[in-house]
Amino acid sequence: MTRVSRFEVDLALAIRMCAAATERAGAQGIVVSVAVVDAGGHLIAFQRMDGAEIAGPVIAPDKAHTAVSHRIGTHELSDLVAPGGDLVGMHSADRGRYIAFAGGLPLWDGDRVIGGVGVSGGTGEQDLACAQAAHEVYARESG
Repeated sequence: MTRVSRFEVDLALAIRMCAAATERAGAQGIVVSVAVVDAGGHLIAFQRMDGAEIAGPVIAPDKAHTAVSHRIGTHELSDLVAPGGDLVGMHSADRGRYIAFAGGLPLWDGDRVIGGVGVSGGTGEQDLACAQAAHEVYARESG
């Protein structure tokens, strides 16, 4: 039986998620940009730490958008977009918005994706750790 969900990511939660990601970034000694998007991949909240890379305002939302669109963490896409992979050429779809490196996570509620988080500014491992910190806030609050 499919569970009917009523949980949505609102602005207040998205801001708390951004704060968790930037806090994790600070603990790692890096500066990042963080984006939280809704089920349609539309921006809910964005935060760019002082001194973060200039590409962050594009890459972080695109990582979140990719995670929502593909219902998978962006770090899991590398093999799929490589030559011979099922999603080779993905980068050219959706006006180039799809990102296939770490830092984007979907936000699941039951059997549907209701949003995503994307982080850009560190290594893939660091971005993923920051995205996971944001996801932990979501998981706690979504129950």
